Amino acid sequence: MNHRTTRRRRLLTGGAIALTAGLVLAGCGDDDSSKADKPEQVSSGDAAKKPELSVGGAYIPAPAMADMAGGFFTVTNKGGADKLVGASSPLAGSVTLHATVGSTMKERKSFDVPANGKLAFARGGNHIMLEKLKHKPEQGDKVEVTLRFEKSKPITVQVPVKAATYNPESASDQRSEGSEHDTSNTKPHSTTDKHSSH
Repeated sequence: MNHRTTRRRRLLTGGAIALTAGLVLAGCGDDDSSKADKPEQVSSGDAAKKPELSVGGAYIPAPAMADMAGGFFTVTNKGGADKLVGASSPLAGSVTLHATVGSTMKERKSFDVPANGKLAFARGGNHIMLEKLKHKPEQGDKVEVTLRFEKSKPITVQVPVKAATYNPESASDQRSEGSEHDTSNTKPHSTTDKHSSH
C-alpha cells in the first residue's frame, strides 16, 4: 500500500507538473501568436503612414576655403515621420550633419523629419558640412549630394553653388536692389561670408 500510494503521488505530482508545463507553453504560444499578429497590424498602419519625402531649395554658398563647404536645403514630408541619418557626396571625403545652437556648431547623428512637416537646413541653423573636398566648387557649379534616411530610400540632389552671400530669404530683395552684396552684413551668415566676400 505504501509503495502504491507513493507511486500514485509521484504519478499525480508528475502529471500535475507536466500539465502545468503544458499550460505555460500553450500560454507562451498564444502570446507569440498574438505578438506575431500585432506586427502585421502595425506594419499595415505604417504603410498608410509611410514618409513621402522631397528635397527642395538646396544650395551651397561658394566656399572661401578649398577643403570645406556648407550646404542648405529643406526636406518636405507629406507622410509619416522619418529621420535624416546621414549624407554623402562624390566631391567630399566626408559629409556631416550639424546644428547651430547659439553661436556654437554641433555635429549631430540624425535629425527628425516630422510627419506632414518640414526639416529646414538654413543659414544660421541646421546645415551639412562637406569636408576634405576634392576640388573647390565655384559659383555656377552643381554638386551631387545624397541624403540618407532611416525609413525612406536615399535622395540624391544636384545642389547648385550660389554666390557666397546668397540667402534665399532675401534673394528677391537682392534682385530688386540690384546688388548681391547687400546681404553680406546680415547676422545669420556673417562668419562664412566675411571670409568668402573679398
